[in-house]
Amino acid sequence: MATASIWTCTVIVMAVAATLSGLYLSVRQRASVLAHRSAVPKRFAGHVSLAAHQKAAAYTLAKLSLGNLSSGFGLILLILWTFGGGLDALDHGLRLLAWSDVWSGVALLVTFFLIGHIIEMPLDIYATFAIEAHFGFNKMTPALYISDMFKQLMLMLMIGVPLAWLILTLMQGAGSLWWLYAWGVWTAFTLMMMWAYPTLIAPLFNKFRPLEEGELKSRIEALLDRCGFKSSGLFIMDGSRRSSHGNAYFTGLGNAKRIVFFDTLINKLESSEVEAVLAHELGHFRHGHVRKRLLSMTAASLIGFATLGWLVGEKWFYAGLGISQPSNAMALLLFMLVLPAFTFMLAPLFNYFSRKHEFQADAYAVANSGGEALSTALVKMYEDNASTLTPDSIYSAWNDSHPPAPLRIAHIEALSGKFG
Repeated sequence: MATASIWTCTVIVMAVAATLSGLYLSVRQRASVLAHRSAVPKRFAGHVSLAAHQKAAAYTLAKLSLGNLSSGFGLILLILWTFGGGLDALDHGLRLLAWSDVWSGVALLVTFFLIGHIIEMPLDIYATFAIEAHFGFNKMTPALYISDMFKQLMLMLMIGVPLAWLILTLMQGAGSLWWLYAWGVWTAFTLMMMWAYPTLIAPLFNKFRPLEEGELKSRIEALLDRCGFKSSGLFIMDGSRRSSHGNAYFTGLGNAKRIVFFDTLINKLESSEVEAVLAHELGHFRHGHVRKRLLSMTAASLIGFATLGWLVGEKWFYAGLGISQPSNAMALLLFMLVLPAFTFMLAPLFNYFSRKHEFQADAYAVANSGGEALSTALVKMYEDNASTLTPDSIYSAWNDSHPPAPLRIAHIEALSGKFG
């Protein structure tokens, strides 16, 4: 029991520390945004209007407030689910069905995620129909929101239930190395989803049409030829159905790779700027960033499964988190619940490598399409997406996988020697 008590205190301290640290970083971000709200930073003067700069400040502050509320709410939920007896009561209730251990575990996992989704839905609705709508970004109707939610639920049941059943079956019958086999299943599942997403899943939510013949397609095809990149097609996605935010991305593996542009991005940028944004994405491909990130996630998941393989047999792991009857499914849930409190401090390290990749991709884009077009494209995207140009450096290190706007533009300037 002493070990269980120590574990209880450790989880509480780490969870509270992570929440308070997040609130402290939020205070720093708020102060930085407010301190620079009255004037556009000199580097961006002439490219971003004061009205757009102040809109970005207000948008950033609104999202910070919602983030703080969500963080505090998450801490309360963690306490209620564990020390408050929520998970234990849910588990005991489901055991009354007298199903097998594996199917009882699947039911526990599915029920937990369904309840969690319902509990968090008001915050998501507020973010979509209050904050995003207030700042002119939301284009989603209530009917589309409900439709998306239903499709996500169906996908979770169709994909998540078999995956949960397989992993729980391995945990029950594969011996002491079950965690290694489960890791292999998880890795294969991740690769399969990366392959299937472009052609099987994404079309359930958005419409994709081939990029029309014209100047833009010619420029892009010439860029792809110069860079030696082959894909299964260039597509425009109807992102404007849900939001006015713009973006572009690569998706898929092997012959299923696709290049996708949001229609909002195509409508806001010049052809040369779209080419520069694509050149940046090609830079990720050329430097092997997708492969490196996949390998790092695979290694991290191996560590996670190995750790879970040890914890699943430790009674203090359950007792210290308010669980009276250990089970494999409960071990999975508890591990997922407490893990964020212990990985919070690693965020700057992950973001450091992510930013390094972004700088490398920017350098590739400058070399293959020009720095001026990339700079103007990014500034337009910052303005259209209401991204703050004056973030706090420490907050950004913890929360932003991309370099802050001033650092990124300065890096491009240094490479190209010109801007605007």
